Amino acid sequence: MSRLHHHPTAQHATPARTQSTGHSTLIDADTLAKRIGELRLVIVDVRHALADPESWGEAEYAKGHLPGAVFAHIDRDLSATKTGRNGRHPLPTPEATAELLSRLGIDASSQVVTYDQDNGMYAARLWWMLRWLGHDAVAVLDGGYAQWVREGHPVETTVPQPARAHFTPRAVLPTVSATGIAASLPRHALLLLDARGAERYRGDSEPIDAVPGHIPGAINRPYTRNVGAEGRFRPSHDLRVEFEGMLHGRAPEDLVHYCGSGVSACHNVLAMAVAGYPLTRLYPGSWSEWSADPSRPVARGQV
Repeated sequence: MSRLHHHPTAQHATPARTQSTGHSTLIDADTLAKRIGELRLVIVDVRHALADPESWGEAEYAKGHLPGAVFAHIDRDLSATKTGRNGRHPLPTPEATAELLSRLGIDASSQVVTYDQDNGMYAARLWWMLRWLGHDAVAVLDGGYAQWVREGHPVETTVPQPARAHFTPRAVLPTVSATGIAASLPRHALLLLDARGAERYRGDSEPIDAVPGHIPGAINRPYTRNVGAEGRFRPSHDLRVEFEGMLHGRAPEDLVHYCGSGVSACHNVLAMAVAGYPLTRLYPGSWSEWSADPSRPVARGQV
């Protein structure tokens, strides 16, 4: 079940889910296994690999996936067309996202569960996109496909053909643009949290984007700190303590998440929700968009 409130002494305690939204952050494999086959349940496989972005996820899906799961591709389904200046995973419009969700069989009554290969980095992107459009009943499978298999739950190779639904956004939550980030810098109006690894944040190396470094004033919190060795989320109490330290008395409304391309930053948004915070804002274009414009300032090293 979604662990919105975690008892500090329990490694994987699971509180009762809210009646209004169902599972809205995380769901564990055992709980999901008991719900397989429910009419309103839609499971979406978003496995992906940066080393083989075109075909790895679909190939793994074909080898085996959760019963009834449909597949969504990070690049082709969960991203808009790249222009060279709008980042590596541009956020689709609300209208395009609603069309995708309708095609996947998702409507207002659906309980959506999304998963990837393990730690939820890619699954968090779809989780965030649904929450962005006001659909709260969406959860990430804690530990992903690896945890599902470790626990001995069934997989299948049959590719379902979901009946088309009609998804209508209930809301479009605010995001932050590059212009908004730039305007905030002189006043330090926003607290920027960079979800990339420390070496990329510092600018020691940059294996993907053209320019190394980070947005001036940003602090670093790699998304990998949200999970343990097996890719399951850490206790919410522990996450809460860490995020409180990073906020350092500032309001969560001041916080804006970014990463390389707007994917792993969603993992930090999810981790804050697991820790009991309201949804915090995302800069979807992230470093790949910011650094594409040479007029934008770049910082290197540790803050």
